[in-house]
Amino acid sequence: MRKASRPVGTDLCCGVGGMSLGFEQAGFDVLAAVDIDPIHVSSHQQNFPECKAWRADLAEISGDDIRRESALGDGKIDVVFAGPPCQGFSLIGKRCPGDPRNFVLFDFARLIGELSPSYWVLENVEGIQLGAAKAVLQEFLKRVRDVGYSYVDPIQVLNAAEFGVPQLRRRVFVLGYKRGLKAPEYPKPVYVVGRNGDYTGPTVWDAIGDLPLIDNYKYLLSGDEYGGALGEPSDYAKVLRGEVPDPDDLSHRRDRNGSGLTGCMRTTHTPTTIERFSKTRQGDYEEVSRFHRLAKNGLAKTLRAGTGPAQGSFTAPRPIHPFQNRCISVREAARLHSYPDWFRFHSTKWHAFRQIGNSVPPWLARSVARSTFRALQTA
Repeated sequence: MRKASRPVGTDLCCGVGGMSLGFEQAGFDVLAAVDIDPIHVSSHQQNFPECKAWRADLAEISGDDIRRESALGDGKIDVVFAGPPCQGFSLIGKRCPGDPRNFVLFDFARLIGELSPSYWVLENVEGIQLGAAKAVLQEFLKRVRDVGYSYVDPIQVLNAAEFGVPQLRRRVFVLGYKRGLKAPEYPKPVYVVGRNGDYTGPTVWDAIGDLPLIDNYKYLLSGDEYGGALGEPSDYAKVLRGEVPDPDDLSHRRDRNGSGLTGCMRTTHTPTTIERFSKTRQGDYEEVSRFHRLAKNGLAKTLRAGTGPAQGSFTAPRPIHPFQNRCISVREAARLHSYPDWFRFHSTKWHAFRQIGNSVPPWLARSVARSTFRALQTA
């Protein structure tokens, strides 16, 4: 195992790497990452070259397999974390209790026992605590108790906007720890999201106001990478552009991942669609597509992923830009998700939006990871 002065983490169901990035920013070395989707694995490898990522079905691998494939070896693992597929639990979807993706939770429980980390973290949608899905969660919790772990009770729902992400995104986090160790604490919100819409954190325009108005550039109809100057950044944008130090980022990662700003390819809309978009006010839903138009001084709604090939490859609704009559670009979605500009997604827009919508916003993951880090320091 590579010697590390930082605690060691493992990302199961890693996706594109929102959780990996959040844990790295909190001070962890993430040495192993697994996902069943080869597109996600490829992107994870590009963004985390020092982490061994590979395609695998959690049902078909063991803890020993993960140790052999990565730099973990027989070393101590401080935390294992995962965001298993959530579509079967989602309040928006069909909520099928027999969806085979739901039972990835049980493989996660098994791998916790086999890898024997000091701590573990589970992320999923709110629907996992409701209806038939709740029984799946309870069975998962029973299985981790059976292999020597406790979890912080009550389980909490965290809103990404309360941790500086300009997006209303509520997710369940379960914080687990080996029996006898110090229990972690849930992170305290940094910003307040008021019921009347009041919010003191970064807004939509703080996130994307400095990005290019891509409709003005014909070459972005076929190209993904913008090479021109950016506008005046907000404090939030300065951090994601890598222009000012982020005091909460302990990853010491690079500010560039290639040349230019990726994720800027335009979407071609029909004249009819553009006309409908033009009549949609900020904060409202377009009447036919039901796409939401972003409000400049507000928060984005939850960015959704759509479905993968096995479930029909359906595209999730994308927000409409506050001023231009188009859907937002991949890079604008990434900014609304707290990804830094060096982070790269798949060059195909459908894959890239699915990667973002499926992922945990890094700043939200970082807040949870810091709580685990603090518990480790006193364990």
